[in-house]
Amino acid sequence: QVQLVESGGGLVQAGGSLRLSCAGSGRTFSRYIMGWFRQAPGKEREFVGTITTSGLTTYYPDSVKGRFTISRDNAKNTVYLQMNSLKPEDTAVYYCAANPSPTQETYVSSYVYWGQGTQVTVSS
Repeated sequence: QVQLVESGGGLVQAGGSLRLSCAGSGRTFSRYIMGWFRQAPGKEREFVGTITTSGLTTYYPDSVKGRFTISRDNAKNTVYLQMNSLKPEDTAVYYCAANPSPTQETYVSSYVYWGQGTQVTVSS
């Protein structure tokens, strides 16, 4: 079992940057493909990106590609989401999640463990 805790959210102006962190507990953290999702009020949870266990491969949807970067430090049991050139439409609660399957997945249902989320608000 993995427990995840996100941090680093806040209020930022459009065009600014934020780095979110997701700290995981347990010795098996490095075995999980990790993903980031976000959910805006009244909308479904949306895939933001994923990173393999080694950290060598990432995948992003077009909505954030080129602006967001996921990385991980398995020695620290932590995965990061660097967000640059933020837009008001990036405003949402951001969640990290752990996927026990060996393939990178974009579906919410593929992720077993979830953090509590951290709020990101981008002002125009």
